[in-house]
Amino acid sequence: MVENVIWPAYLDAAKSRAEGRRVPTGEAVDDPTVDEIAEAAKQVGYDAVIERDMTYPREYEPRGRVLIKGADDSSKNDLVQAIAAYVTILRD
Repeated sequence: MVENVIWPAYLDAAKSRAEGRRVPTGEAVDDPTVDEIAEAAKQVGYDAVIERDMTYPREYEPRGRVLIKGADDSSKNDLVQAIAAYVTILRD
């Protein structure tokens, strides 16, 4: 089983690509939380586990991370973009 790690920085509109953002700025969201990411992953159809005490290597403040289990059928890039789209929908 493949576990994909999704850090909030991957979806953060305030980050540059060099700082870790993996989605285009039009799809990025302001200050995403691990709870939003986990909820979006469940909406996409994957199991998500939140680890709150983890810190992204390019950041100083711990914001946590989300482990996505069972995402064998899609690439990490597709998964991150789908989660970003659902986080945007959840905020509306």
